[in-house]
Amino acid sequence: MEDTRKAELFERMPIPRAVLTLAVPTVISSLVMVLYNLADTYFVGMLGDSIQNSAVTLSAPVLLAFNAVNNLFGVGSSSMMSRALGSRDYDTVRKSSAIGFYCALVSGVLFSLLVAAFRAPLLTVLGADADTAAATAQYLRWTVCFGAAPAILNVVMAYMVRSEGASLHASIGTMSGCLLNIVLDPFFILPWGLDMGAAGAGLATFLSNCVACLYFFVLLYVKRGTTYVCIRPAMLPHSGRTLLGICAVGVPAAIQNLLNVTGMTVLNNFTSGSGPDAVAAMGIAQKINMVPLQVTFGLSQGIMPLISYNYASGNVGRMKDTLLFNVKLALVFLLTMAAGYHLAAGPLVSLFMDDPAVVGYGSRFLQGLCMTLPFLALDFLAVGVFQACGLGRYALVFAILRKIVLEIPALYVLNHFFPLYGLAYAQPMTELVLATAATIVLVHLFRRMYSEGTPLQPRTWKK
Repeated sequence: MEDTRKAELFERMPIPRAVLTLAVPTVISSLVMVLYNLADTYFVGMLGDSIQNSAVTLSAPVLLAFNAVNNLFGVGSSSMMSRALGSRDYDTVRKSSAIGFYCALVSGVLFSLLVAAFRAPLLTVLGADADTAAATAQYLRWTVCFGAAPAILNVVMAYMVRSEGASLHASIGTMSGCLLNIVLDPFFILPWGLDMGAAGAGLATFLSNCVACLYFFVLLYVKRGTTYVCIRPAMLPHSGRTLLGICAVGVPAAIQNLLNVTGMTVLNNFTSGSGPDAVAAMGIAQKINMVPLQVTFGLSQGIMPLISYNYASGNVGRMKDTLLFNVKLALVFLLTMAAGYHLAAGPLVSLFMDDPAVVGYGSRFLQGLCMTLPFLALDFLAVGVFQACGLGRYALVFAILRKIVLEIPALYVLNHFFPLYGLAYAQPMTELVLATAATIVLVHLFRRMYSEGTPLQPRTWKK
């Protein structure tokens, strides 16, 4: 019965319904994650202390680096699992999930140990100074030194559960931790509670991630007879070829994330030269802009199992229809959000910190950053297609173009000619170029898939 439902979803259900079934829970989960990220900024902002707010902003690259592991073993294993489901290779599905789980666990522990051992030089690299170093270190203590393993595991397990079509359960698990974090934040951060400031935000994040992990462990136990997701160590031996398949997608995705961390660190170092108010303002603008970004990301990640499954089973027409439907949805939404953000930038920033200097910086930053949004509909979805089809090399090329070739050089150039405010326009310029490239590459890929005898991998595609 469970296999019949999966086949109905992936093979026969109308595209709009299948997309909404998979993507809506993922989008809602992404929005809840944004709310929980905004909650840290909002409640720390209520303290009226830009140093505490800067601690959260300066720590962001380290937390973003978690996504390198999430992408390596979450995106990599889930892509492998969905393609194996499409090929009816259930043994590979089980091996992929076991590898993803245990590699994520070990990586989380190593992450904690490295940050604890090299905390002082790390703070310098992040752009912390004598004023912000202590608060930043306290926030990192809970979110990374104690919290890396649960933060990584709950995301990786959500990817694995979603890969077989259980998008709702994946989203519930993620949201359970996020909602708990929102509830705990004010108690741990504000003076009427534990009055821990940024450190309290970190403690709330750590506890919420532990709860999310617990949900997934219980889910896998309850569904142990009907799910192909497996975390038994017995599945690890003789899984070398499976690991290579995971890494083919996961390593480029991880490198893409590490390049994002590099770009954010460069941006924060430029911004920190203008003081804590500018750093806090950039952090607030980025968090606000993350709302539509996460919706688009949720759409692209939500359809990945559908793309992977139909790619492996040779149904290229269903792949293409899925992608076009998502592009239309994303474009309408992002154009609307970009217009709204541009018009209401000042009031939106003031919701988080009612300081004239911060609002002045933040509104200008947000007006620049929101210009990125319309182009991301194609950029995110293109990378999602590459990852879903096992075409990690395409995703890697786009990542290198985005950060090394375009965005980081643009930060230096724009900051030179338009100090501070030019920083917010590096990303829009980058995404415009990438959106054009994404359109060209996707058209070329689908033409190749439709052309018998010119496959993307050793198999015969039929129209």
